Amino acid sequence: MASRPSIDSAALPLAERYRAVRGLSEALAAPLSDADATVQPMPDASPAKWHLAHVTWFFETFVLRDHVPGRRPYDERYAYLFNSYYEGEGERHPRPRRGMLTRPSLDAVRAWRAATDAAVLAAVPTLSHEAVALVELGLHHEQQHQELMLTDMLNLFAENPLLPAVWDRPRNRPAPLAPPMRWIEGRRGIVELGHDGDGFGFDCEAPRHPVLLHGHALADRPVTNAEWSEFIADGGYRQPGLWLSDGWAWLRDNAIEAPLYWRRTGDGAWASFALDGLHPLHPAAPVSQISFYEADAYARWAGARLPTEAEWEASAQSLDPAEGNQLDEAGPVRPRAAPAGTGLRQMFGDVWEWTASAYLPHPGFRPAAGAVGEYNGKFMSGQMVLKGASCATPRGHSRPSYRNFFYPHQRWQFTGLRLARDL
Repeated sequence: MASRPSIDSAALPLAERYRAVRGLSEALAAPLSDADATVQPMPDASPAKWHLAHVTWFFETFVLRDHVPGRRPYDERYAYLFNSYYEGEGERHPRPRRGMLTRPSLDAVRAWRAATDAAVLAAVPTLSHEAVALVELGLHHEQQHQELMLTDMLNLFAENPLLPAVWDRPRNRPAPLAPPMRWIEGRRGIVELGHDGDGFGFDCEAPRHPVLLHGHALADRPVTNAEWSEFIADGGYRQPGLWLSDGWAWLRDNAIEAPLYWRRTGDGAWASFALDGLHPLHPAAPVSQISFYEADAYARWAGARLPTEAEWEASAQSLDPAEGNQLDEAGPVRPRAAPAGTGLRQMFGDVWEWTASAYLPHPGFRPAAGAVGEYNGKFMSGQMVLKGASCATPRGHSRPSYRNFFYPHQRWQFTGLRLARDL
């Protein structure tokens, strides 16, 4: 399959961008049966059918209902089924029970998507500036759900004892061990961070503000599977002194002994499951599907620490966020070994990188007005910031100021770590 152009390119008109983003979602779900798209493997994950429907509800509600006169809902019952967490939009179906929605069928959801797409595209030439901004927000929202759909599909198929491959493609021969980690000195002094207003940014990325950085260095690449294997072999999961108290309790309660999709093979070696099936562990690829607790424990074991959000973002400002191993087309996604080179590598792509920073508002933060203002600000409690992008992030979606966030115990996303240390 030929590579797609960057679907976030400013050179693409809005209608073309809309078609590209919505088309990629359909392509990602194309290999799924109705049953595949309906099952919910755990409360944190959602069925693929729900993802396809929810983003359609977003466009139908906030663009068509609110900005296209006379437009009626495709099916008035869908608002209850496919609202996620927008309290201002009324009651909704409980998140842990999304997998019980055997109806509407996957084909019915696709028909709804097609009708909504036709209505949005017909309205684009006449939309107000406010409505166009909501279309832009909806496209970035759908790109987030594309990544979530892939990671939720992976979690679903990992629960199947057959360990089926969604996309069955041969893997490249694993690279040798990565070169030794090198340290890159970070910026120090007062730096400006946060979204600068140029192009799209979520409300939580603003406003731009000064931050004081002290002497520090970042590792030139993320921690690899081979390095994580050494942590396991050295008893990293059995040493309480390496772990935060909450992390040690989580580890014990859930019998955690390795990253989420690692499995022992018959000869005792590690293999990992991905959307292209179960394969021997790639030693030079970044470790993935780890929690904040695991990342923090590893950093302590390695005699280092996790970078702060400000340290990471300041170092990434001179890099191109559209480079790296990111999502361009439907197919298997997996972290890959760092490319040869010097300086900071893999800051964007392969794995989201845990930071030591809590997800809190930037100084002067103000949520967007209306129901869409519930999108980010209401979650600024108990979560940690991740930076960069992953192999499942649509190319062009991220930027240095982007703030991904999850709870410390969550690890079904493509999450890894980069070490930092004080100077």
